[in-house]
Amino acid sequence: MKYLWTEDTGAGLHFWKLVNQLFFNDALVVESKESNQGLLDTLSDIDMKEDDKYYIAFDYVVDNQDIRNKYRMLKSIADKAEGKIIILDMICFEYLILAFDKLVTWTGTGKTDKIKIREEALSAIEDHRINLSKIDDEKTLQYLTGFKRYSTERVMKSLVGEFTQNEKWSVKGGLMGECWYKDCCVSEHPDNLRCGKPEIEDGNEKMRMLIQSEKVQKIIGEVII
Repeated sequence: MKYLWTEDTGAGLHFWKLVNQLFFNDALVVESKESNQGLLDTLSDIDMKEDDKYYIAFDYVVDNQDIRNKYRMLKSIADKAEGKIIILDMICFEYLILAFDKLVTWTGTGKTDKIKIREEALSAIEDHRINLSKIDDEKTLQYLTGFKRYSTERVMKSLVGEFTQNEKWSVKGGLMGECWYKDCCVSEHPDNLRCGKPEIEDGNEKMRMLIQSEKVQKIIGEVII
């Protein structure tokens, strides 16, 4: 069996299930272990069969010391697994949404300040973190340094929240907002900018475009079915 295990629950888990359904034809068993510690605990106690393979979607953000420590433990487990445990090269689920090139047009946000901050933050991504020294824009730096407990993942989650406030595009709940994967919602208020205007309406096709985006492909390209 081939497994994809994630620490994400809710919308993040739903995303991986849609990836499995639409890109891998349900060839993977997708499960949430509910936290990075949950992933470690399960992998430490695993009884691997000969043909089993485990793809691990672990949120790796290097400006968080606890995550760095857990990643080292995960890497140690994977190194002893003779290629049966593959750690996917990812920052976090929210980064995949934030980096999607259709995010602004599809969600229809009118927040020009946040659009600029998004561009600046994405261009400064380096080694699984936002490299603040690569950002010159003063408003972006003010936004980033305004976090009480700063980390790249917190910034990603906050920015994604700004772009997906419309619940139809939300990635905060138990599922991804239905505009991501269902035939496009028709806003009760067509003049409301937050509704956005995807150029395609078919739900599966929209999801496929997200899956085929550069950052998602970089990760799932490691999965061999």
